[in-house]
Amino acid sequence: MKEMLIEKILNNNVVITKDRYGNEIIIMGRGLAYCKKIGQKIEKDKIDKVYRLSSDELSQKFQELLLELPIEYLAIVDQIIDYSKEMLETELNDSIYISLTDHVFTSMERKKNGLQVRNALLWDIKRFYPKEFKIGMKMIEKIKEHYDIDLPEDEAGFIALHLVNAQTGNSEMNNMYDLTKIIQDIMNIITYYFKITIDEDSVYFYRFTTHLRFFISRMQSNKPYKNETDEDLLDIVRKKYWNAYQCVDKIAEFLAVNYHYETSTDERLYLTIHIARIVEKNG
Repeated sequence: MKEMLIEKILNNNVVITKDRYGNEIIIMGRGLAYCKKIGQKIEKDKIDKVYRLSSDELSQKFQELLLELPIEYLAIVDQIIDYSKEMLETELNDSIYISLTDHVFTSMERKKNGLQVRNALLWDIKRFYPKEFKIGMKMIEKIKEHYDIDLPEDEAGFIALHLVNAQTGNSEMNNMYDLTKIIQDIMNIITYYFKITIDEDSVYFYRFTTHLRFFISRMQSNKPYKNETDEDLLDIVRKKYWNAYQCVDKIAEFLAVNYHYETSTDERLYLTIHIARIVEKNG
């Protein structure tokens, strides 16, 4: 393995090096850069964490953040991100290292100054993103354990949104608020159309809301499914799940009127099957 040389020193605990392709790598470790100079070798036994972010822009933002934060904050966020990947069984966008670390730091500073931000979407977050909310609560427990700071459930909700964001690839948190609201609107259409109370503890509800978040994320980024569904298959599904398909028509009309979005044939097919399952299992 090629020796890693110090290209830039951020502080005693963080240095920048480059790989063979010239991409920046962020190296962290206690005292890693103490009494070191640019061009010297990085001591491998002092390395605690290596970050290879997907773009120079993310790398630069992360470096700016690291200049402001105690290294201990990032260690806790690292643990939570690793836990999240395992629990959610998915990769997360590299931006999570920046957004989540910054949020945790800011929320702790707010709490120290006696400030609290209410999360208007907390109830919906608990419903639609239960796994992510559980991870948010885990983060709050760790902060209490390490810093004796009691953060409210509202912060667990914000952390959950950051995790959803890192899965769907939305670039702005505002999109997450819109996403959650649209999910709520779609669920309202379903419950009104079928006049039922949906079992929100069922695996079918979880699968459907998971499908919705990615469907709406594509809608927000204007990247709909291509219409590749065989017309015969669509006709079979339409006949078998007639009521569910009519409900999807209502959803498609709502999205067209309010968001100027044309729901593709493929999306109608998947929504129909999901809704049919929810209604069937609810009965």
